[in-house]
Amino acid sequence: MSEKRIATRNSYGETLAELAPEYPDLVVLDADLAGATMTKMFKAACPERFIDCGIAECNMLGIAAGLAASGKKVFASSFAMFAAGRAFEIIRNSIGYPHLPVKICATHAGISVGEDGASHQCCEDIALMRTIPGMTILNPSDDVEARAAIRAIVDFDGPVYVRLGRLAVPVINEGLDYHFELGKGIELRKGKDVTILATGMMVAEALEAASSLEKEGIDARVINIHTIKPIDREIIRKAAEETGLLVTVEEHSVIGGFGSAVADVCAEECPVRIVKIGMNDEFGCSGPALELLKKYGLSAGHIAKAVREAVAKKR
Repeated sequence: MSEKRIATRNSYGETLAELAPEYPDLVVLDADLAGATMTKMFKAACPERFIDCGIAECNMLGIAAGLAASGKKVFASSFAMFAAGRAFEIIRNSIGYPHLPVKICATHAGISVGEDGASHQCCEDIALMRTIPGMTILNPSDDVEARAAIRAIVDFDGPVYVRLGRLAVPVINEGLDYHFELGKGIELRKGKDVTILATGMMVAEALEAASSLEKEGIDARVINIHTIKPIDREIIRKAAEETGLLVTVEEHSVIGGFGSAVADVCAEECPVRIVKIGMNDEFGCSGPALELLKKYGLSAGHIAKAVREAVAKKR
């Protein structure tokens, strides 16, 4: 794991700017948040293909649908709370129903938004987007993965929701023979006692937790699931069969999110005990992002504790 920390919203903005000359039909929309979502980088490169729709996310996504229907490659951005929450009906009816290739890139997801407080800490977006038929959902773990994900979806034929963060997170894929494939999880660490399946910024925390557990004699497998829908059923089933215990970790509600997606797979294909770590049916509060992760049990130390307790019950 690299010492570098980069917010995936930065990776997104830089990649859009890099793609601008490669794709003359690429258009980027924002809802008066270009400085925060980092679409300002694309705006600087191609101002004639950037549209600021103002504080009107529903209108923005309606425009995005029209542009996509006319053949443009469209990326639309806002904070997750507004992109997924405020504009859900537009996404469902104007983008999902006609299966238009709009790429909704939502930044400032989860409680790591920090001091912006509960109104802006979106821990429901994955659950909402999972219910839309045909919606692909991506939650990259770091800078390397975020860049690869954006490049992978430019030509993708269908709607995509990409979850991006405000907080700078460790770069975990640098220097590796990294390969991104939509719908495929990545085993980052082998293990036989338990499998920790993590998504987004929680992947780095899961790796740290596994390293500390190793010193206690607990051999934890770690799997990075960057594509939540369609999810990699094979890697989940294999982990369930081989370790007999799964722990899911997400910076999102445990209701309807990533852990629920994993549980759905296991219920159908390989029933096994699953411990879900995430926000437990509660709103967040205002505070420094790293302190909030500790408060709500999403730090490496809290993950290690939950895994330790789960393994003890297994034995």
